Amino acid sequence: MMGSMAAFTLNDTFFKTLSGEVPLFQGIFLRGCLVVVLMTVLAFATGDLRRPIPAGDRKVIALRTLGEMGATICFLTALFHMPLANVTAILQSLPLFITLVGALLFGEQVGWRRWGAIIIGLFGVLLIVRPGGEGFDRFSLLALAAVGFVVLRDLSTRRLSPGTPSLSVALVGAVAITLMGGMVSATSDWVPLEVYHYKAIAAASLFIIFGYTLSVMVMRIGEIAVVTPFRYTAMVWAILLGYLVFGDIPGPLTLVGSAIVVGMGIYTFYRERQLARQNH
Repeated sequence: MMGSMAAFTLNDTFFKTLSGEVPLFQGIFLRGCLVVVLMTVLAFATGDLRRPIPAGDRKVIALRTLGEMGATICFLTALFHMPLANVTAILQSLPLFITLVGALLFGEQVGWRRWGAIIIGLFGVLLIVRPGGEGFDRFSLLALAAVGFVVLRDLSTRRLSPGTPSLSVALVGAVAITLMGGMVSATSDWVPLEVYHYKAIAAASLFIIFGYTLSVMVMRIGEIAVVTPFRYTAMVWAILLGYLVFGDIPGPLTLVGSAIVVGMGIYTFYRERQLARQNH
């Protein structure tokens, strides 16, 4: 899991190096082309491509793909304009928002302890975003919008039947994002790329595939209760890479807010695990 988080953050880092030099959708399209090729090879090697997608899951996959596309646009736009650690910290609030949406929209039972963790966690998000502060801008809102789209993606994923091949589902999302990037980038002039641009796009593509493969492996092999808290090591990688590559040093409020979000996320998961044990 730690390797997976490192790989995803390295993908973000390499892609962020294109900021200001390569248009966002041109980068999305070029990275997507390589990701689709690599993911197709991986899905073929694992046999997922030979397994049909159940007809009942196709609408759910369409909804999931919508969430994937929205999250990609919002997250990468924010990433191009915000420090890596800040965007990553906002994204760490995902488990809290999933619990919140599950309670409000799907009637899932949430006790006062988890409600308390959600409220405290949202306060941590406000410390990171700081509405009304000097560091606040529309890109902070886009990062929050990305969290909303990821919630849509993940809740849709939960409703897929067990027999649906996961790599095929991910491949559908990758193809949709690549086509979107191609269509939008076709409406504007392309920027000629230097060799290091191609290297950055190739590295981002490899790391995103590597991260996805590791995350699938760990969820199939590792005990979820043990490995899930290690998702938050993404913050360590984001702070370290943000400083080494971009010279960004998170402010005290960002660090405090990140600690609150991570702490409440871990507590929420711990509490859900306790309740699951009691129900069994």
